[in-house]
Amino acid sequence: MHRDKFAIAVVLSVALHALGVYMAVQYALPRNSKLEAAPPEEHVIRLEMVQIPPPRPPAVTPPERPDQTLAQAPAPKLTPARAAALQAPRETVAAPPPGERPLTSMNAPPAPTAQEWAAAGQYTLKNSKRYRYTWGQQVRSMMGTAIEGPDQGMVRFRVEIYPDGTLARLETLWSTSAVAEQLARKAVENMPPLPPTPTGKPLVFETTVSFQPFDAGGPPIYKYDCLPDPPAYGNPFVWNGKSPQVRVAQPSPEKLDPQAVADCLKQLPQDSIEAESAHNQRQLEQWGSSKLGR
Repeated sequence: MHRDKFAIAVVLSVALHALGVYMAVQYALPRNSKLEAAPPEEHVIRLEMVQIPPPRPPAVTPPERPDQTLAQAPAPKLTPARAAALQAPRETVAAPPPGERPLTSMNAPPAPTAQEWAAAGQYTLKNSKRYRYTWGQQVRSMMGTAIEGPDQGMVRFRVEIYPDGTLARLETLWSTSAVAEQLARKAVENMPPLPPTPTGKPLVFETTVSFQPFDAGGPPIYKYDCLPDPPAYGNPFVWNGKSPQVRVAQPSPEKLDPQAVADCLKQLPQDSIEAESAHNQRQLEQWGSSKLGR
C-alpha cells in the first residue's frame, strides 16, 4: 500500500515537471516562429550580338604537272599509200529521206520451156489443167517487172482457144489496174505459136494474171486430178413462192473405175516442192482459222 502511493507521487511529479518545462519553452519562443525563406538573388546576364565572318575556303593546291622535259614518243611513220588515203576527201553517203524506203519489186518469171509446153499439150485432166497454167505463166513472163505502186494489180480473163492453139476470144472480167490489164493484153497479142489443145477441142477457161511485187500463188498440184469432181449440191428447200414445189434430187458421187484410175495415175506428173507448199498455203487461207495454233 505504501509502495503504490509512492509510485503515484513519482509519476505525478514527473508529469508536472514536464508540463512546466513545456510551458517555459513556449513562453520563451516568439509567436511568429515560422522562418520565412530568403528572397532569391537576381543575376543579370547581358548578351551581345557579334557577326561571325564566313569561313575561308580551303586553299586549293594546283596539281602537279608532269615533267614537260620528258621525251615524247615519236610519231609512227606513214606509208605513202596511207598518207594519200588520209589526205583524200572522205566520201559521204547520203542518207535516204526520213519516211522513204525502197520500193518492192519482183522480176517476171521465166517463160515456159518447149519441154513444158509439150507436156502441157498432153495433159487432158481437169479441163487441160497443165495447159491452162502454162498459158498464164507465158503471159506473166512477157509483162516485165512488177513494182510496188499504183500500177500493180490483177486482171481476170475469160479465154477461148481454138483446137490449133490460136486465140479465139479474150474477155476481161475484172481488173484492179489499168496498167496491168494493158500489159497482159499486149503479152497475149505477142505470144508465140502455141501447141494444139490437149483434147483437140476448143478450150474455154478463166484465169487471173497477177502483176504484183510478191508471189500471188504458185504452180498447181496434180496428185488429186484423177479423183472425180465433187458433185454440186444445191439447197432442196429453195422455193420462189409461185412455182409448184418440186424436190430436187441431189446428185450422187461418181463411181470410180479401178482400171481408169490406174491409167490416169500414169500420166500424173510429180509435184514439186514449190507446188506442195503453194497448195498447203492455199488450203490454209481457205480453211484456216485465226483461233487455231494459239
